[in-house]
Amino acid sequence: MSPSSSVRPFRWSRLTYLWIALALCAAATSLGAVILYARGDAPFAVDVWWNTLLAQSRTESLLWVSFAMNWLGGGWFGIFGLPLIIAAALAIARRPWALVFFLAAEVLSAGLVQILKHTFGRARPEDIIVVSDFGSFPSGHVANATTIAVALMVLFPRLWVRIVGIAWVLLMAFSRTYLGAHWLTDTIGGALVGTGAVLVLVAVLAPRLTAEADRRADAATLRRAPV
Repeated sequence: MSPSSSVRPFRWSRLTYLWIALALCAAATSLGAVILYARGDAPFAVDVWWNTLLAQSRTESLLWVSFAMNWLGGGWFGIFGLPLIIAAALAIARRPWALVFFLAAEVLSAGLVQILKHTFGRARPEDIIVVSDFGSFPSGHVANATTIAVALMVLFPRLWVRIVGIAWVLLMAFSRTYLGAHWLTDTIGGALVGTGAVLVLVAVLAPRLTAEADRRADAATLRRAPV
């Protein structure tokens, strides 16, 4: 069986994935705690430098790209529309465990983001130019983008999926700071949360996902076999 036909990011034990997921979520929580308690909600020097650099170099074309990413990554489309489109595609492909995995990761990621937002209540940058919800840390847009990207990397372990997924997350992070909606460290926190949420579900559902992918690979092999 070709490795590309099955779910093969699972090189480690389920417990290892769980520990990695917990470490990532702990890192996000620790970063939020440092911002709130050690810095009194003040941005880091790198936050100020990055946001100032982007604010001074705004162009109409990049602003429109960032506005598009703002819509794609948040609001009704980012929170419900895009995930439901992906979920529908998985359902049509008859991958029920992949569907459960994806939706559970989305719910867990969104829940963790809201818990951290309301725990730390970090103020957003003063030059924000879009309407956003409460709490700057972590970035919900980046967490959602990362959750989708990493989940699809798990389900479709292809090089092009990884390249597109990483580009999607980086563009989302850039757009959030370009619009002044987040500090750079907010986007890092979002990426940590999104990745951690997916890996928790990998730890729980890896055997089911592998078995489902293997069955599909076996069925594909039988269909290609000469009669």
